[in-house]
Amino acid sequence: MDKIDFKRTLKVLYQPRNRDFEPVEVPALPFVMIDGAGDPNAEPAYRRALEWLFSVSYAMKFAAKSELGQDYTVPPLEGLWWADDPADFARRRKDSWRWTMMIMAPDFLDGTQFDRARTKASGKLGRAPDSLRLENYHEGLCFQALHIGSYDDEGPVLRHLHEEVMPRERMTFNGHHHEIYLSDPRRTDPAKLRTVLRQPVRPA
Repeated sequence: MDKIDFKRTLKVLYQPRNRDFEPVEVPALPFVMIDGAGDPNAEPAYRRALEWLFSVSYAMKFAAKSELGQDYTVPPLEGLWWADDPADFARRRKDSWRWTMMIMAPDFLDGTQFDRARTKASGKLGRAPDSLRLENYHEGLCFQALHIGSYDDEGPVLRHLHEEVMPRERMTFNGHHHEIYLSDPRRTDPAKLRTVLRQPVRPA
C-alpha cells in the first residue's frame, strides 16, 4: 500500500523555496478545525485544541487505512491568526489574538470518518470543543513565503508584506494570516524553525 505524502503531492503549498513573498493560488481543501482566542503560549484551550486535532486526524488516518485501503502521512499543523486590530499580530500582542488551528484531511474522507474519529477521541479527551469540525477552506490568490527562524521573529517579515509587498502589488487583505508549521518546536532550535507564511489577497 503506497503512503500519500501531501507535502510532496502539494509541494507548492507545503514546501515553498522562496524566502520573500510570491503569489500562489490555493485551492479549496478540507480541514479538521478548532477555533479559539488568546496567547497560544499561555491559553489552556490552545493546547487542548492541538490534542483534539491530532487525535481526530490520526483516528481518521487509521480509518482510511483499515476501511478504504488508503494510507497517508498526517499533514502538518496549520493556523489562521487574526486580531481586531491587525497591527496586534505583527507587533506580537498575543493576548488579543484569535485563531483557528487546523490539519488538512484527504478529500477521500468525509463526515462519516470524521464523526467516528471524534467519538473515538472523546473516549480519551472527554467532551469535544464546540467548534471542532471538518470543513472546506478556500483561500484563492495568496502571497506566500518560507520563514526560517523563531515565531517571534515573524513581526518584521509580516510588516514587510503588509507595508511594502502588498501596496507595491496593489493588493489588500482577503482573509486571515495563515501559518503552516513544518518543524516540531519541541525538537527544533528556534533559529531553525521552518514556517510557511501565507496571506490571502485581492486587488485593492
